[in-house]
Amino acid sequence: MTDEKMFFIDPHIHMSARTTDDYIKMAKAGIVAVIEPAFWIGQPRTNAGSFIDYFSSLVNWEPFRASQFGVRHFCAIGLNAKEANNESLSQEVIELIPRFAGKDNVVAIGEIGFDEITKAEETALVAQIGIAKDLNMLILIHTPHRDKKTWTLRTMDILEECRIPPEKVVIDHNNEETVRSVLDRGYWAAFTIYPFTKMSNERMVSIVQQYGAERILVDSSADWGVSDPLAVPKTAALMLKKGIPREAVIKTCYQNALMAYAPSGVIHEAELLRPKAVDWDQRYEGNSVLRGQKPQDINDLIIQ
Repeated sequence: MTDEKMFFIDPHIHMSARTTDDYIKMAKAGIVAVIEPAFWIGQPRTNAGSFIDYFSSLVNWEPFRASQFGVRHFCAIGLNAKEANNESLSQEVIELIPRFAGKDNVVAIGEIGFDEITKAEETALVAQIGIAKDLNMLILIHTPHRDKKTWTLRTMDILEECRIPPEKVVIDHNNEETVRSVLDRGYWAAFTIYPFTKMSNERMVSIVQQYGAERILVDSSADWGVSDPLAVPKTAALMLKKGIPREAVIKTCYQNALMAYAPSGVIHEAELLRPKAVDWDQRYEGNSVLRGQKPQDINDLIIQ
């Protein structure tokens, strides 16, 4: 990485819910890679087939779509806590996970954890931790909005009961209440810059000022809600403005994500910084991102 240009990884973003305009803006802002954890779609899915189609899009179409804008797309596969409470469907979906976990762009099992804080969620969490352990995969943890500290601690207890090394786990959606415990127990601590409900840019700056940059990741978790796919580069800019050293900004907004997910064997920095040339004549199963338009250089695109 040169002094002239700073690159970013957004290690938690739901690009299936975003438009191609977002990919263009992200590429121009220096985002070279994203990690998309399996998520819910805003309403409950009603059968396992809908999960098959969704997981398939994460490992097939979405990496292709991202590549058309010079961005590398990786993902995590799992049953999110929001949908773990339909117990019969949950079991069917969990049985599907190994089928997708070995695909080329899959870096972890996730995002998994607690949401409504139920026994069914804990059962699904333990089952998926078991899959990750059996497959020797990394884990991405979702921490809940409610009583976050208590259930973050409980999640770490479960991981330790399952004998998962903390360096193989990214715990996300941290805040001021959880960061010390997560770092002290050896986990990667991710923070989501999301309007109103999670962290703000300013609070993130304070976290880095207080705790430093080691094992801290910044992400957007941008999805179909009110969210910002440029949250990572915007936070990096504010960090620099507030006097945080450039090296610490690079760590929290790029390098730590590489380090956290490098054990997957899927993410390679050389490939991120030397992406393949964009060819808008490419197709995926006969489909392209052009939708009948003429190919043009991504740098010439103007988003209104």
